Amino acid sequence: MYSRRNFGSAKEISYRSTSQSPSLDVRDGYTEQQQLQYTKYLKKLRNEFEERWCKTPTFDIAFSDLERVKTLGTGAFGRVILLKHLKSSKYYAMKVLEKEKIIKMKQVDHTLYEKRILEAIKFPFTVSMECSFKDNSYIYFIMPFIPGGEMFTHLRRMGKFEEPLAKFYASQVILAIEYLHFCNLVYRDLKPENILIDKNGYLKITDFGFCKILQGRTWTLCGTPEYLAPELILSKGYGFSVDWWSFGVLLFEMNAGYPPFYANDPMKTYEKIVSGKYRCPSSFNADLRDLVRNVLQVDITKRLGVMKNGVMDYKNHRWFRGIEWEAILNCRIPPPFIPKYKSPGDTSNFERYDEESITPASYCRFESEFMDF
Repeated sequence: MYSRRNFGSAKEISYRSTSQSPSLDVRDGYTEQQQLQYTKYLKKLRNEFEERWCKTPTFDIAFSDLERVKTLGTGAFGRVILLKHLKSSKYYAMKVLEKEKIIKMKQVDHTLYEKRILEAIKFPFTVSMECSFKDNSYIYFIMPFIPGGEMFTHLRRMGKFEEPLAKFYASQVILAIEYLHFCNLVYRDLKPENILIDKNGYLKITDFGFCKILQGRTWTLCGTPEYLAPELILSKGYGFSVDWWSFGVLLFEMNAGYPPFYANDPMKTYEKIVSGKYRCPSSFNADLRDLVRNVLQVDITKRLGVMKNGVMDYKNHRWFRGIEWEAILNCRIPPPFIPKYKSPGDTSNFERYDEESITPASYCRFESEFMDF
């Protein structure tokens, strides 16, 4: 078991290609024509993202109509709680963040950014905001409840994912990263703990606390040690390349059951990452080894996703042979694994936590810092 720490109801999307290419072309690769059509669709999604980014959202949910059920998870700034809407009986996940902790850890900007991003993004494999609230001591993000739990939990239970399941998940993560980057968003915290599995077996990337709009380069050190890219560790300034590196680490861990770079001391982990030295398990086939080798490239100019062909280098890689990308996007492929799910409020896929009361102060704390929230 590895322990990691960090630094520091919408209309469903449906994409249909107008390409008349035979299914064999789709299954054995992704043509430039298909990517050109899909890029037009991504431009539409980006325009919608930018429109939502510039608008002040309105919500139909009243905070008084939400009933606390139980804690789903805890973190550095607060906890995530399962809620039930009293009128509709629908379940939500509420991220509770304590203002004082956010101030102490100097995460105000990141938190405000996370709120705006969650309100603006809309993609099949990312969570989005249902509504948000604040009181004298806390801020609250209300999001859909994803009952399958974290990928991390299932990965530890299984030991590692069988290749068809790893490939199924990897294809969704690639599409999600492609969407985020197209919206000029760098995610910066990809890992199994931040990927949820929905009741239909498909993924939802969550926790956008380190995500930001990027124009050019940035220098902030943030993320999880085992998943940090070399250029981020070396403080050279970085861009979207860091997400593709993290994808390479995720790809390795899904198939191996452990990350490629690991040590008890974070500094030793960083040394291994910067050197780019790791060993693939004997279970990795030649295509998977080739994919991992070309993603975990210390030289950014040689890393898949960053080079001239961009995401096409993934969609046409031999390891993804047989993947129907359009069917994946529209959630039409039967998932190799569906989490056990008994009822709408079932939390059996989440760990158990001690409950703590949430009691706001009698006066408004840090009002000026959270004025724009």
